[in-house]
Amino acid sequence: MTTRICDLPPKLVGEKILTKVPITSLREVRLTCKLWLSLSQDWILGQEAAATRQQFLGFMTMDDKVCSLKFNLRKEENLIDLSFKQVETLNQVEISKVFYSDGLLLCVAKDNSRLVAWNPYLGQTITIRPRTSFHRLDNYAIGYDKKTRNHKILRLEVTPDWEMEFFQRGVSVKGNSYFYAQGKLMSDLTSFREGEGLHITDCADFLLCFDFTREKMGPRLPLPFHAFGDTVTLSCVRQEQLAALYQQGEDYSDALEVWVTTRVEPEDVSWSMFLKVDMKPHTSLGVGRIQDDYGSFFIDEEEKVVVVFDVDGFLHTEESPRYHTAFVIGEDGYFKTVSLGEAPNIYKLDRVWVTGHFYVPQHFSPPLVCSSSYLPSLVQLN
Repeated sequence: MTTRICDLPPKLVGEKILTKVPITSLREVRLTCKLWLSLSQDWILGQEAAATRQQFLGFMTMDDKVCSLKFNLRKEENLIDLSFKQVETLNQVEISKVFYSDGLLLCVAKDNSRLVAWNPYLGQTITIRPRTSFHRLDNYAIGYDKKTRNHKILRLEVTPDWEMEFFQRGVSVKGNSYFYAQGKLMSDLTSFREGEGLHITDCADFLLCFDFTREKMGPRLPLPFHAFGDTVTLSCVRQEQLAALYQQGEDYSDALEVWVTTRVEPEDVSWSMFLKVDMKPHTSLGVGRIQDDYGSFFIDEEEKVVVVFDVDGFLHTEESPRYHTAFVIGEDGYFKTVSLGEAPNIYKLDRVWVTGHFYVPQHFSPPLVCSSSYLPSLVQLN
């Protein structure tokens, strides 16, 4: 007797099929038959999913395309499995940034002509166009009202007494978005005047939370460090804890710190150090320092590593290529790199003449990873 696909044992379907399917193919697989649709509620959406998932499954942008990402690390076996695949659903739009919250992704078009909201599990997208225009320096976030569970999008354009660099991204935790910001009032600055110029030597920095339920920004929240001209990048753990990567100064050998919150609410936050790594042993590779604030990262709690996505090395010549790279950094000197392909120089100028020779200006845009592993959602986009 021929065995039909829907006659397969439910546990086999869940463990060996549903949990192994790429994120972007879940919609087609769950519609195979009514049984598989029912099983997907447990193995993809329910508690079984969290219990059996032993790898990071998420999304990132790279070279203006959205890619699905899979990462699995087993240090004892010296195994790193990292793979990515371009998302065909969004192939018609160049995407510069992507934000994740509660199973939904908010994608920002590179030309700032539109936003695209996407539910990968349901295969639904919706395009949002501005009444006038979006701006390349706008900041965005996505979250939800905890009372109604309605999802909302935040667009930040002008702020009165604080500012964010345009490359800083908000991070969604428990439905709200957290931002790294700096004060811009004179009371926030340490400065001196020399001639006609005002020189800033220090600046207050802090976290801010946008509460999507109350639709307002909360008070300034403390960081576990003080940064001025240093590297600070935010991430999260399971959308339940906030994480902050910090590296001081411009010396490639400075230590890299990763902090995770023990409590995080719109008006209160406390921190614990997750990891501190001496980067000096890795400077010979030219990878001792994260590229300013442009890099992004996620945390593997089980293996106690941080996976940083950036562009490799600072010891290259003008002619040599640079590569998108994932740096896997852990305790006791654990340090691995995985190349994701050559990074194009996005600087538009031709060669320029500098101090007796021609120089080719270089600027690279590293991959931006969604910091939390993807958990599917049944939220309808309409």
